Amino acid sequence: MLGICRGRRKFLAASLTVLFVPAVTWIYLFAGSFEDGKPVSLSPLESQPHSPRYTASSQRERESLEVRMREVEEENRVLRKQLSLAQSRSPAHHRGNHSKTYSMEEGTGDSESLRAGIVAGNSSECGQQPAVEKCETIHVAIVCAGYNASRDVVTLVKSVLFHRRNPLHLHLIADAIAKQILATLFETWMVPAVRIDFYDADELKSEVSWIPNKHYSGIYGLMKLVLTKTLPSNLERVIVLDTDITFATDIAELWAVFHKFKGQQVLGLVENQSDWYLGNLWKNHRPWPALGRGYNTGVILLLLDKLRKMKWEQMWRLTAERELMSMLSTSLADQDIFNAVIKQNPFLVYQLPCFWNVQLSDHTRSEQCYRDVSDLKVIHWNSPKKLRVKNKHVEFFRNLYLTFLEYDGNLLRRELFGCPSETDVNSENLQKQLSELDEDDLCYEFRRERFTVHRTHLYFLHYEYEPASDNTDVTLVAQLSMDRLQMLEAICKHWEGPISLALYLSDAEAQQFLRYAQGSEVLMSRHNVGYHIVYKEGQFYPVNLLRNVAMKHISTPYMFLSDIDFLPMYGLYEYLRKSVIQLDLANTKKALIVPAFETLRYRLSFPKSKAELLSMLDMGTLFTFRYHVWTKGHAPTNFAKWRTATTPYRVEWEADFEPYVVVRKDCPEYDRRFVGFGWNKVAHIMELDAQEYEFTVLPNAYMIHMPHAPSFDITKFRSNKQYRICLKTLKEEFQQDMSRHYGFAALKYLTAENNS
Repeated sequence: MLGICRGRRKFLAASLTVLFVPAVTWIYLFAGSFEDGKPVSLSPLESQPHSPRYTASSQRERESLEVRMREVEEENRVLRKQLSLAQSRSPAHHRGNHSKTYSMEEGTGDSESLRAGIVAGNSSECGQQPAVEKCETIHVAIVCAGYNASRDVVTLVKSVLFHRRNPLHLHLIADAIAKQILATLFETWMVPAVRIDFYDADELKSEVSWIPNKHYSGIYGLMKLVLTKTLPSNLERVIVLDTDITFATDIAELWAVFHKFKGQQVLGLVENQSDWYLGNLWKNHRPWPALGRGYNTGVILLLLDKLRKMKWEQMWRLTAERELMSMLSTSLADQDIFNAVIKQNPFLVYQLPCFWNVQLSDHTRSEQCYRDVSDLKVIHWNSPKKLRVKNKHVEFFRNLYLTFLEYDGNLLRRELFGCPSETDVNSENLQKQLSELDEDDLCYEFRRERFTVHRTHLYFLHYEYEPASDNTDVTLVAQLSMDRLQMLEAICKHWEGPISLALYLSDAEAQQFLRYAQGSEVLMSRHNVGYHIVYKEGQFYPVNLLRNVAMKHISTPYMFLSDIDFLPMYGLYEYLRKSVIQLDLANTKKALIVPAFETLRYRLSFPKSKAELLSMLDMGTLFTFRYHVWTKGHAPTNFAKWRTATTPYRVEWEADFEPYVVVRKDCPEYDRRFVGFGWNKVAHIMELDAQEYEFTVLPNAYMIHMPHAPSFDITKFRSNKQYRICLKTLKEEFQQDMSRHYGFAALKYLTAENNS
């Protein structure tokens, strides 16, 4: 604060110098123009040598005065330059702190505030506290509904978190879909000093459903009108943002603008940057009433306490009812109604400088809002075309947006030093578990992975599926990383039922996947595939965590636990639904085994029947899965018996057995201690056996493993001795845990391991 005051004193001194020095100089020159009380003319004609008044001494004096004048002018030029530098460096323009921010851009009250600050001098400003305290919580409200909007919110929040230096409280007005997605995301993101509260958007529909709306945002585009009723009654102010916003500065600068509101100003808005409300975009264009160009509601500052006292609810409802009698519907959702209210009550609005909402819509005039990159504060993609909108500088804006879109969200888990944060039970438990690990243990990284919380974005793409009413529906469950994306289309062609996939990706890879999926007719035609992104963190592939995520988010009573490298036989989905009924899976603990085969050929004429598959087995085109490297994994399936079987048959558990099975959705989860390659499925099948599941082989079902390059994890397993030692240690610990949990019955697993 002392440094700020000193800077302002320098600023004032420079200002006075610029005014004082020229005045003194010209008084001196004017006084020097008198001789014996009479004025001395400086006219060139009167100063010629033939003038009787001309002398050598007066010539020297005049030359001296001219030199002094040039020196003074040079000093003034330097001072003016210093003054402009002082303005640009003054705390009012410094984005690195939270003191009160002024702008020379046109905005209601801004210029007046700046002039008042200069006239009042330093004393009043230096005695005030910053407009935004160091640990003051900034409240932000966002209306979000559906799968696409949930993705947009993440990018918006990333841009805010990247720049922020204050605690945040996000108020999310969300439908059931967005709440499920975002609640899981923020719970697993674990960003310090960020609090999330949800408000049920579906409960608010009745408040605005009577308003016809042509805007693509639908009914949710009207819900900002009811925030005074929706948000807590003790919340005095809030920043309201659209989901298609990107921040390029600290949001605290915008929060500080609340301190500039005067009188009855309760709405902070940026002028609309298109000619929409002028009504001249096309013939017979008839927009809602607005003040001049109107205001854009992508960024709003709301003084909630004053709005409530003004009876905002009654105000906007009466205005909407009146205008709808002639307009019939809104074209721009809540924005039309906000503008109609402001037209009648212009005193309500505080006009924000336009860089707080640089609108990239069609016909925009946003280029007038910025002269340099440093002028940008908030970018608003308010065209239905979004990133495809036409704009002179769209490449720059697009690159800025993509920076946050692909930015590693894990890097935003940074503490706000000096600000106390609310106790997070999950974070405390995690720290306690990690503190109990021995960092000198050679297997520390393996053990740590079991407790790592991976940021998870459920339903990354649109999902829409209602399970069959006969309670026989089966979901295929699998996990994958970026190098297996090419399998998705083939699996969708082989399996018409619902699919739940967990994808292990970085933020940038998630966007590559999105583009891949959106460019695929096969994937876009399927709405019964749930894609759940688990973001990369740590050095191991968390295979069992991924399986658990995919298992947890199915909507059917049964699931087929598969792997992404397998193609199920054509018609397997319907066959499994019939088998579920036939084998009474609803009332018995059964695990139905789908026999696994493999091919070494990248081009395969997929067998359309069991008879055709047996023929390919005999010809050497197909093999039983891993028969040449890991026979024990599938030997208990008894392929010899399967060749001639026509009815399901039971098999017993054996050591290292890891078949692919169909089970009820309430089966146990996979053990997270197993990461990367090795024992991840074996441990799960062992636990099913310990819980007395009956293993039954289906006689007319099969799946085929397609060839691929070795994974990074299997390469580490083969080349790294310590990796294999740690895996062996984890196996032993798992077996000991089984013995403690299941007692005497679990001793057979230790015996079987020793005999194998």
